[in-house]
Order: sequence, then structure tokens, then C-alpha cells
Amino acid sequence: MGPTSEPRSFHCELAWLGGESVVADVLVETDGRLITNVVAGSPAPAGVTRLRGVTIPGLANAHSHAFHRALRSRTHGDGGTFWTWREEMYALARVLDPDSYFHLARAVFAEMVCAGITCVGEFHYLHHGAGGARYGDPNAMGSVLLAAAAEAGIRITLLDTCYLSGGFGAELNDVQRRFSDGDADAWIARVDGLVSHADSDAKVGAAVHSVRAVDPGSIGLVAGWASGRSAPLHAHVSEQPAENEQCVAVLGKSPMQVFALAGAMGAKFTAVHATHLLPADVRLLAGHRSTVCLCPTTERDLADGIGPTKEFREAGVALSLGSDSHAMIDLFEEARAVEMGERVLTLKRGAHDVAALLRAATVGGHSSLGWEDAGRIEAGAIADLVSVGLDSVRLAGTTAFTALAALVFAASPSDVHHVVVGGRVVVADHQHVSLDVGGQLSASIARVT
Repeated sequence: MGPTSEPRSFHCELAWLGGESVVADVLVETDGRLITNVVAGSPAPAGVTRLRGVTIPGLANAHSHAFHRALRSRTHGDGGTFWTWREEMYALARVLDPDSYFHLARAVFAEMVCAGITCVGEFHYLHHGAGGARYGDPNAMGSVLLAAAAEAGIRITLLDTCYLSGGFGAELNDVQRRFSDGDADAWIARVDGLVSHADSDAKVGAAVHSVRAVDPGSIGLVAGWASGRSAPLHAHVSEQPAENEQCVAVLGKSPMQVFALAGAMGAKFTAVHATHLLPADVRLLAGHRSTVCLCPTTERDLADGIGPTKEFREAGVALSLGSDSHAMIDLFEEARAVEMGERVLTLKRGAHDVAALLRAATVGGHSSLGWEDAGRIEAGAIADLVSVGLDSVRLAGTTAFTALAALVFAASPSDVHHVVVGGRVVVADHQHVSLDVGGQLSASIARVT
């Protein structure tokens, strides 16, 4: 992401400091990367960078598959199911190589930053070449993702994903062989070589693709690797009813129970989707202090269903948010969709209050990705700031009293005015400071579709 910025101060017209409302005239001082002081009710000193509207901590996209962005608008209106959509995804995966993936991922990560996202969890399983052939650098694809994030100006947790079978012991198809290291020991050997690429703006974590793709013994090995490094561990869990049915038929347990018995669950474990759970599964999540990552725009696009979010809240399960397949990249929409989905299911409003939804999009996501020092505007935190203008037609009439609700229930990425990542201004006046994001998205997508 480049050298550390010089010390810089920012003055926020309004700022959310984690409570139930916003605060006026907030001065945020930094040492170039970390926040050193936050002063509310302060006039703007000379030379300060002014952030108009409402400033919030950087948003965290806790679940991303960067290459899926190339499918946007190509798979949405043709009916089908999750499983037919997956075939379209496989077709795209066939054509990517390190060079084309770098350009696509850089553009996608830049789109995220322009939407106010300062950290991404990249659930990375496209590891090898055609038919599973190894690149000279076995981590070539992971390395280009780290490089793409650095050039886009976003922090990243690369969740390197273990993927071993085509479904409960089934043979891998030609595309899935690109995803697989063969066994968990080979996965560990490869990922050990990737860890050296981590730096102050990049972490390497672990992921298990699913109980369909990784057997319980191998899940335990991946979990042991993550635990030994105090790294985050993520997994797709119970995204589809068919997955649950197959898991019970083959293993005699729900997917969540499989992860628990394999020793995968704990405070650093995040269950992605967790849509079709039993009450006992929710209790497992709460008991292990694990997190759920909800991806509502993908879950509704693929007709996956709506998860038991009210039960998560009542049980004290921490929530984070992700854009997953990038049907859209809009963490405001992901946040509001958690509450709106619950309203559709229960015919009641208010299962999730505004501040809780915003915490899921900020501190909840950062914690899920191993960035415990981010997602808050306070001394000692990483200086990630996102200013959302209140002067669009969409947000006209917003007051300090209604500002938080306006952000969650009405704002969009087009309202994001400035984005500061680790003390560096990456987006100014709605524009990325170094990349033509629209042009690069168009060119990189045309190259692979």
C-alpha cells in the first residue's frame, strides 16, 4: 500500500464514535497510520482535512470472491439455481491466470474502496493452473491478490482456502482441480510459503471451503494450522438445504456439528452464510463465541434463503457482513438487508437496531478478519475513516438526529465522499486517487468473459 503517511488530522462535520447517535465537530488526529487522539466538539484547525457529512470507521467486507465480480449481470435473470450458477462460475474460473486475475482483482478491490470498504477478507480457492498444474510459484494466484489489494489501497486478509473433493468424497472435475492441493498436508505446505507475504496491511488466514469439499479429518488439520498461528478461520456453512441433507446422510451430523467436532470452532472461527441452521447449531456458535458472516445480496440473488438473524442476536452471536459474489458491492445494503429480511420473515420491525447493524459492517467484520485494532474511531485504532455526504437527493433532509438511520437504511456507495485507509486518503471527492476504477473494471472483465 506504499509508505506510511505523514501525521495528519481530519475534522469531521459529524462522526459516529460507536454509540447510538453521531457527534458533531470531531477532530481525529493520526500519526500517519494510527489514530492518536479524538476530540469531540472541536473547531477545525488550520490545515486540517475536512470530512463533510457523517464520518464512520472503515467498512469491512468479511467475505469476497474477487473473480465472481465478472459474473455480475450475466447470471441474474436466467432462472436456474445455486447449482446452475456454480457452472457459470466454473466457466469463468477456467480462463483466469495470474496476470488476468491481478488486473480483475485490483479493479474489484478499488471498487470496494470507493464504496467505503477499507478491509477485505478474500476467500481464495483458485490456486493452480489448468487441470491443477502447479505454477512455478505455487502461491502465484495468492500473491497477485495481495499485490492487487496493495495497489487498490485496501487492507486484506487472504483467507487461503482448502478444497479437496467435488462433494462428500466425489472426484474433482477439471475446474475443481485448480482449487485443490490434493490433501490437507499439501495445503499446509503451500500456505506456509505464503505467510511471509504478510505485512502491516495484509494478513494470511485460513478457510475451509465447505463440508462438501473437505472431510472432517482434513478440517481438523486446517483448524490446527490456523490455531497454531492465531489466524482467522472461515468456512461456508449451511448455505443450501441440499448441503445439510447430504451432510446428514453421509456424516450423520449437521455441517456446524461437523466443524465443532473437528475442533474448528472458537473465537476466531467465522461461519459464512449459516442460512439453514438447527437451534442446536446456533447454540454451538454462541457457546464457541464464533462469528457469522451474512451476505444478504448474494443469498437473495442465488435464492439461498434468509438466515436466523434474530436468533443470532438473541444468542449473542457476533455478526459480520460480506458481498460474496459481488452481485453488488454495497455494505450499506448488506447491513439493511439483515433487518429487512427479518421483517419479511416475521412481519415485525426492529430485530436489529441501527447501531448494531453498523457495528456488524465495521468492528464486527474487522474482528472476524483478525484486525482487532480497526473498525472504531478511537485512539490506538487504525486510521480508517469514511465520510458519507448528506447532500444527495437520497439523503436530503437528514439531520444529526436521523443520520445513523439514514446511513443504514438509505445510503449507497455513491454517497461516499472520502475514504482514508490507515491514514492515507485513497478516495477523494468520490474518486479513487490513483486508479480509473470504471475503466479498469470494464477492461479486466472484458478480458475474461
